[in-house]
Amino acid sequence: MTRRSPHHRLSGLRVLTACLALACAGSSPPPADAPAPSGSKTADAGVVNVYSHRHYASDKQLFATFEEQTGIKVRVVKAAADQLIERLASEGASSPADLLITADVGRLWRADSQGLLQGVESDALEEAVPQHLRHPDGHWFALTKRARVIVYDTERVKPEELSTYEALTEPAWKGRVLVRSSANMYNQSLLASLVAHDGAEAARSWAEGIVTNLARPPKGSDRDQMKAVAAGVGDVAIVNTYYVGLMAHSEVAAERAVGERMGVFFPNQDDRGAHINVSGAGVTAHAPNRDNAVALLEFLVSDESQRVFAAANYEFPVKEGIAVGEPLSSWGAFKEDALPLSALGEHQATAVRVFDEAGWR
Repeated sequence: MTRRSPHHRLSGLRVLTACLALACAGSSPPPADAPAPSGSKTADAGVVNVYSHRHYASDKQLFATFEEQTGIKVRVVKAAADQLIERLASEGASSPADLLITADVGRLWRADSQGLLQGVESDALEEAVPQHLRHPDGHWFALTKRARVIVYDTERVKPEELSTYEALTEPAWKGRVLVRSSANMYNQSLLASLVAHDGAEAARSWAEGIVTNLARPPKGSDRDQMKAVAAGVGDVAIVNTYYVGLMAHSEVAAERAVGERMGVFFPNQDDRGAHINVSGAGVTAHAPNRDNAVALLEFLVSDESQRVFAAANYEFPVKEGIAVGEPLSSWGAFKEDALPLSALGEHQATAVRVFDEAGWR
């Protein structure tokens, strides 16, 4: 497969887009958020159809910039990740979708295991995205990183009391730990990483230990876990880092107060490092506008886009050397688990079974 630089590809797309504009002069362009209907698959050099689980202002901003720079219209369908995967599967070869964007590598793995994504070779993508953060054959690429960390109430817990995910199962934390349901994909990926590193039996012991130390039955979102910590229901919670940033910079004063009260601790710094997951994307198996999809992927891992993700949504860049501001910089440098993320998908079924056996609901 021929590798082309993003500048070469975008130049060609600009020419094609200009030709289409002349040919269609006088016609009204389709809405930016309205892709071709299901079952209608027509190649269009001036369009890229995106199925996205993400719902952030940063993405809308980046899509608008991509349109301005390339003339390629970004049409977006938003829905829950599982719904988008089911839609892709039901549409089959007639799907109008060019790019699937979702949170958590487990969902990308699920889509790929159903044959819904295709391989891409791109120097720009391979240079920007570290090897462990992309599919070995280019079926998906990370766009942003999230660390799953321990947050703590700074008035009741000292950071030196914390060390590893495993240490949260010790008797000292009985009745003090908060975490969401085992049905949550973030938790499934965290447990899958433990299976990959230490095996299913060790993962089961950890899950059972967390269940023993829970302050309450698992419920709610990562934000709800932090609110419960601030309310004194528990002292520590397992959450994704970007939620801390979103809470601390919320327009709601009560949420800001919660976010500002949370301390952020990156576990396992003396061994494998903190668990990392991603938001990522893959070109769909039957993409009618494949080159446009690859061009958008390359744009989303550019320096410009990586800075926007970090500043607007408090996600860590996947590309090295990108400076980040507050609050990410205030959390300090940390060691991240370099486990290839494909392993999280491979061990997902085991993680679900272990959760069930451990009684983590």
